[in-house]
Amino acid sequence: MIAGNEFVEIAAILGIATLTGIIGQKLRQPLIIMFLATGILAGPSVLGIIHSYEQIELLAHIGIALLLFIVGLKLDLNLIRTTGPVALATGLGQIVFTSFIGFIIAIAMGLSYLSAAYVSVALTFSSTIIIVKLLSDKKEIDSLHGQIAIGFLIVQDIAAILALVVLTTLGASVGGESPGYVSFLTIGAKGVGLLGAVALLMKYVTPYLTRRLAHSLELLTLFAIAWAVILGAGSDLLGFSKEVGAFLAGVSLASTAFRDAIGARLTGLRDFLLLFFFIDLGARLDWSMVGSQLGASLVFSLFVLLGNPLIVLAIMGIMGYRRRTGFLAGLTVAQISEFSLIVAALGLSIGHINEETMGLITLVGVVTIFLSTYMILYSYPLYRILSSLLKIFERRNPYRETDIDTFAETRPVDVILVGLGNYGSGLMENLLRRKKSIVGIDFDPGSLDNWRKKGVPVLYGDMADPEMHEQLPLKKARWVISTVGSEEMNLALIQNLKQEGYTGKVALTATNSQEAAEFERAGANLVFRPFQDATEQAADALTYAMDFLPESVDWPVSFLELRIRSDASAAGRTIRELPLSASGISVLAVSRGGRTFYEPKPDFSVFPADRLLLMGDPEGLKEAETMLNQLEAQRDAEDTDRFEIAEIQVSENSDLSGKSLAELHFRQKFGANLVGIRRGQDQITTINPAEHLQGGDCLIVIGRSSAIKELKSLAPV
Repeated sequence: MIAGNEFVEIAAILGIATLTGIIGQKLRQPLIIMFLATGILAGPSVLGIIHSYEQIELLAHIGIALLLFIVGLKLDLNLIRTTGPVALATGLGQIVFTSFIGFIIAIAMGLSYLSAAYVSVALTFSSTIIIVKLLSDKKEIDSLHGQIAIGFLIVQDIAAILALVVLTTLGASVGGESPGYVSFLTIGAKGVGLLGAVALLMKYVTPYLTRRLAHSLELLTLFAIAWAVILGAGSDLLGFSKEVGAFLAGVSLASTAFRDAIGARLTGLRDFLLLFFFIDLGARLDWSMVGSQLGASLVFSLFVLLGNPLIVLAIMGIMGYRRRTGFLAGLTVAQISEFSLIVAALGLSIGHINEETMGLITLVGVVTIFLSTYMILYSYPLYRILSSLLKIFERRNPYRETDIDTFAETRPVDVILVGLGNYGSGLMENLLRRKKSIVGIDFDPGSLDNWRKKGVPVLYGDMADPEMHEQLPLKKARWVISTVGSEEMNLALIQNLKQEGYTGKVALTATNSQEAAEFERAGANLVFRPFQDATEQAADALTYAMDFLPESVDWPVSFLELRIRSDASAAGRTIRELPLSASGISVLAVSRGGRTFYEPKPDFSVFPADRLLLMGDPEGLKEAETMLNQLEAQRDAEDTDRFEIAEIQVSENSDLSGKSLAELHFRQKFGANLVGIRRGQDQITTINPAEHLQGGDCLIVIGRSSAIKELKSLAPV
């Protein structure tokens, strides 16, 4: 029933792809692997559903053209420059070493020189799509190793495009009747003409067209698809591959202001059409030939999984990066990419390689993509296991990373703050407002640079790395705070701090109640719940807006909604004490915890997080906002007189000995709370006012430093 009915055939293929995709999601695998599996299942080797090879191949060609178009569209050469020479050195070095060693292995295994060349080239490319997706899921795109990885992946993409151009030229030379050098010169002239035409269009035509079409995003998207396919077709007519033309089409639009919008709209379509490329590849896989290539595929897979990361690790180590950065970046090249399969498919189509070599490259792709995904997902546990073995890849002074660090203070530190993203940066700003001494830690060089310019001491690194603690003033820090939203990293942080003998307090950030409970069991002193706190504040703001935010009126008066910060000078004062009356500003209402207080009296106290509705002239309201949320000036005594718990030893000749707590008026006189008495082997936790203190008692008290100091002076040992 399916044979001869293309629509039913495509429906069946998409159904199988959906089911395998669900399985892949459970296994945390990229869809590329599951699409290949779909092709194998739907192909002649298993279910035999696929018969419309021409239609599927056409969709596959369009999908590849869109893939190359988006690569060109997002080609950011500035990223290579910002990550320094390491992107170029690592990218080119990995390509050279991998292709050379891969070629030697292929020749040793009996492959012909041409087949060995294709295999060695295929081994050099890593999947930009997969790596970007995995790094994004792990929130490591902006990390140092993430930026370096993206940089050398761009270098690989450019090399892949050049490889396609060279193969197209060779294909034309083999297929044509002209001598090789004539064909080469002809293709070269056509290439120069194509590049020149694209350059002229890029300068004079595409900017104008995109601006005119940008009024309709749908029309702009249609133009982008048409532009990719038209240039791909033109490139094909000139003797190049369709992929080269599509890539140039993307490059021609990369400098426009609309490239991100176009890329976002085309990503889904690209993924859908690429499905057919991998299905076609899987369906055409000849399993009778694949079986004979199984041993060779395992050898090449091991080389890619182990050799490629070691090559990157060695290059980055020589260039002055820590072994951890090199290891995490190196894991991103532990697989071959969709480009490898595209290059192999092109070689098969022009007769350079046979089905056996194609099957070998495909098998290597399946094995390496499958295993490398887990290597990247579990990169931190892997590093902890291999850390000591990787020391040979790190210089004694990894200067490129130590240059990022600016911490060189010897004074006590209030907070070591890990994670300087949006939440961490906000916390940093508020702690700095409160005059706290802070050391910031992050693995995003851009974020560190921003704080360094503000004079904040920062360190590049990850607190989940045990070696990071050697550079930190843990013995001088009162708190270690993590704003990183990773349960694994936060638990590793607590474990590492315990191993280092850290005696201060730890605060962690939880994304849900289950994580919060886990952190508390692990020993966290404080757990932040940013989402829960934000929803509560959002509810307060909404209640405020619903209850008494006034409608606009045609009158020379303005309204201002103002939230009182916890460290503001207005917090804790009455409305009478607020500096408003001189400016002619009135407080119409106060919203607190979902309740609204209309026309509050002069003795009404304003608390932190209250929302005030102010009325007055615009200039006066601006001044009021500045005055009310001005940071409360801290007195020296408040800065040093901290709240603490202490043990006070009562001697026989102390003024406290022999007196009851009621006689001493302990709380009123000393300004401290007595919470327990240790008397010999006994521990008294229920405090009775009639209890008489005795010489030798150890009092457990809580109070301010000044009160504790006074008590110690009255109870000398």
